[in-house]
Amino acid sequence: MALILNIDTSTSVCSVALARDGKMIALKENNEGLNHSVLLGTYIDEILKDNHMDAHCLDAVAISMGPGSYTGLRIGVSMAKGVCFGAGKPLIAVPTLQALALSVSERIREEALYCPMIDARRMEVYTAFFDRNNQQVIDTKAEIVDENSFADLLAGHKIYFFGNGSDKVRMLLTAPNAHFMGQVETSARHMIPLAEELFGRQEFVDVAYFEPFYLKDFIATTPKKKVI
Repeated sequence: MALILNIDTSTSVCSVALARDGKMIALKENNEGLNHSVLLGTYIDEILKDNHMDAHCLDAVAISMGPGSYTGLRIGVSMAKGVCFGAGKPLIAVPTLQALALSVSERIREEALYCPMIDARRMEVYTAFFDRNNQQVIDTKAEIVDENSFADLLAGHKIYFFGNGSDKVRMLLTAPNAHFMGQVETSARHMIPLAEELFGRQEFVDVAYFEPFYLKDFIATTPKKKVI
């Protein structure tokens, strides 16, 4: 149905995937840190050139909309808008947590709750809950986690926790229903099914006015030592 360029810079992973009709045909990504401003443009250029295309060949650009890293999201959205403006293509916004949840629920296919977690500094995570059909059942929020987190849900449901924020609760949540999935990172490849579905429904966002889903305000830190 569509040729879509998928971009995810919501965490420390910088990821670009090219997909045709919901099937990935190319992927470039790096998970070594927040160097998206250096890598992202190069990845997009390379992935298109390697497939003998330019941005005008695309049907749409999809961006992982957040929540996640404030700086990462801004870089990704700015780049996605630039590609859309330059080639006259529509923009698709894919919820970051939903894409991450789908990557796990499609593999496990159990009647359970799926809880993606993205690190939000200190003992806080961005999280939401999805069922086995990738339907969101609890709203996205910034959650400060402790040993009592999600106790009511864990009493009655098997829950899979994953994502780069899940290590914060791995040692805290000892209920039998708590299960942890290692090595599950955000990636543009996880966006592909949702981006294709949104394209099919023609659900686009306004390229000029779209803003990432930050969930909470950016807080700038002040250096402890003055630099002269």
